[in-house]
Amino acid sequence: MLHVLRTEGVAVLLRKLRRRLHIRPLDSRGPPTLFALEEPFAPIAVPCHAAPCVSIVIAIQRPLRAIHHCLAALSSAETQTAFEVILVAATLDDRTRRLAGYPGARLIQTPLNTTDAPPRLANLLNQGAQRARGDWIVFLGDDTQVQSGWLDVLVQSFTETPAAGLLGSRLLYPDGRQREAGRRLDADGRAHALGDLDDPDQPANGYRRAVDVCSLAALAIRADLFRLLGGFDSTLVTSSDLAIDLAQRVRAEGLGVYCQPLSRVVQCAPDDENRDESKPRARPLAHTMTVEASQRVLVVDSYMVTPDRESGSLRMLNLFRILQGLGYQVTFAAANLEAPPPYVADLQRQGFEVLYRPYVRSIACHLASEGKRYDLVLLSRADAAAQVMPAARRHCPRARIIFDTVDLHFLREQRLAELLGDRGTRLLAEARKRQELDLMRRADLTLVVSEAERALLAAEAPDVEVRVVSNIHHIFGSANPPEARRDILFIGAFSHPPNRDAVLFFCDAVMPQLRARLPALRLKVIGSDPPAEVLARAGDEVGVDVLGYVPNVEPFFAGCMLSVAPLRYGAGVKGKINQSLAHGLPVVATGLAVEGMHLVDGESVLIADTAEAMAEAVIRLHQDRNLWQRLSAGGLEVMERHFSFAAAERAVRAALAPESSA
Repeated sequence: MLHVLRTEGVAVLLRKLRRRLHIRPLDSRGPPTLFALEEPFAPIAVPCHAAPCVSIVIAIQRPLRAIHHCLAALSSAETQTAFEVILVAATLDDRTRRLAGYPGARLIQTPLNTTDAPPRLANLLNQGAQRARGDWIVFLGDDTQVQSGWLDVLVQSFTETPAAGLLGSRLLYPDGRQREAGRRLDADGRAHALGDLDDPDQPANGYRRAVDVCSLAALAIRADLFRLLGGFDSTLVTSSDLAIDLAQRVRAEGLGVYCQPLSRVVQCAPDDENRDESKPRARPLAHTMTVEASQRVLVVDSYMVTPDRESGSLRMLNLFRILQGLGYQVTFAAANLEAPPPYVADLQRQGFEVLYRPYVRSIACHLASEGKRYDLVLLSRADAAAQVMPAARRHCPRARIIFDTVDLHFLREQRLAELLGDRGTRLLAEARKRQELDLMRRADLTLVVSEAERALLAAEAPDVEVRVVSNIHHIFGSANPPEARRDILFIGAFSHPPNRDAVLFFCDAVMPQLRARLPALRLKVIGSDPPAEVLARAGDEVGVDVLGYVPNVEPFFAGCMLSVAPLRYGAGVKGKINQSLAHGLPVVATGLAVEGMHLVDGESVLIADTAEAMAEAVIRLHQDRNLWQRLSAGGLEVMERHFSFAAAERAVRAALAPESSA
């Protein structure tokens, strides 16, 4: 141990002591699911689909016990992905004879003459890959046991990451400790495990990220790419060299190599058996490092990003994607460091680091230790910005600090005060205005979501630099003609008070007029956590269905005749309108609701500010098919021009340009 201390340092010594003492990290999730059945083994029926999406190739190298447990884990691990299992063996022996009786597994045997040298691992894996029928090939070690969901997340990650050429799983020790989350190459081209013996639940270990190399113990690649590359290089001997060489050639094709830690695979063989970096190489390998994100951004919002529940979160998630595409590594934290499932894993799967308790005590503490690594700090919404701004200024010396308003809260509250005629609400709005303007002056740049809000700030705070980054949406188009549609849609989270007021207004003042003329008409109200007064408006006799949170809203955009946004107060750009227009669904809205959205009455929207006008507009859309088609097409055109990913990327590039100015 003294020799290790002198030659390799304290960190390496402590790591080796932890391994020897078998110390598990604090707050780990505990041991994964493992199979340790005793012989005699009954053959396992391995899933085998007629049209597999993935082909899992396993080279047979270890005793039957290890292989049986590997197949048992494959058969029982929860997955939605259709796959096949291809076993490749270089011998004819009792082990392969027994494996031939495992239903569903495809066994390839390459018996040898006694004078032949055993085939190298590359040859075995290449033989299996040649028989693969799936769109993806997964090379899996026969000393592994996969965990539930491991395959689904790999396939989903390929779909979400077009630049991915290789994806590796996170490898765990049998007791749940982390073995590696990808590998890095040092200056002489040797591979070293990342995160060996780290706490697997640490935020830094939880998100998909670029690495130099992934272990052959659990490695996925597109089948067409593997064939284009000519498979593994059969002149190489060790599994490490095979993995390094394949990663280098994938990268030479302009594709990335990533570790996806949400795909969890236990590697059961002893540690020393899997460390072949020191073995002699067949030939020197070229050394090219992976391309890391060039800059880092910390984003803090008031709460966890929940894009299926409210439009502000959808904008934020899409902003993450744009920043990632511009070369930023995104780190996100909710102001209270909450980490509710499944939202944290959804972000991590897409390559975004998420900070959470108990690993981060506070954002201020995180910035005190890590603030120097950030090039950009984006603080979303006034309350989160007020909480974090002082620490960001103190501990992020090179970072540009951006205040993202999402909407001007003080404007929303001013309008509520006008609607209610309430002095207390007016005083709160004035206090909010002072807070937001102060935050804008302390930030380096302020983002708003519309030119209307930018113009307002030009009058209220001409000394503040302001840029517009609006809502961001995929454009889907119309799924059905008007003849195949019925009913009215309202969508919006009820945690946002203007939505509650809008639904009550529409149910009480508009629906009775509509039902008098169109008795079969129904209003579908979608939004999480509807309050009691909204629930009380539901009923067959009034034609209102309060559906609450709906995980998949696509059928409603495809099946409803129109969407309504009867907002009487608020601010910002309305995601409910964006979502409807992106699906080619015409919208009837108040003038306030479409503020700053580039919409024209009669061309891309119908504007109605009274209950009577709104009822008339809804009936017009039911009766005039030409009007419906014109609004559908006009709304899609506005979305493409102003709210698409391309438009948002242009806006973000302009906002982040070094010489950006108002």
